[in-house]
Amino acid sequence: MNSLSTLFIVLGLFLLGGVISFWKQQMPKGIIVLLSIGATMSLAAGILRIEGLWS
Repeated sequence: MNSLSTLFIVLGLFLLGGVISFWKQQMPKGIIVLLSIGATMSLAAGILRIEGLWS
């Protein structure tokens, strides 16, 4: 696992924490959707980079 895939996974988990925090604070749904899309894309990019290294 290289540093870029680790960075993507950490960023995705950080954004996921923001989604949970904003959900508990009952922030507007648009912000929560944008954060969740960013978290999903970051986690997917990190996981796909790991998969690319294994093959």
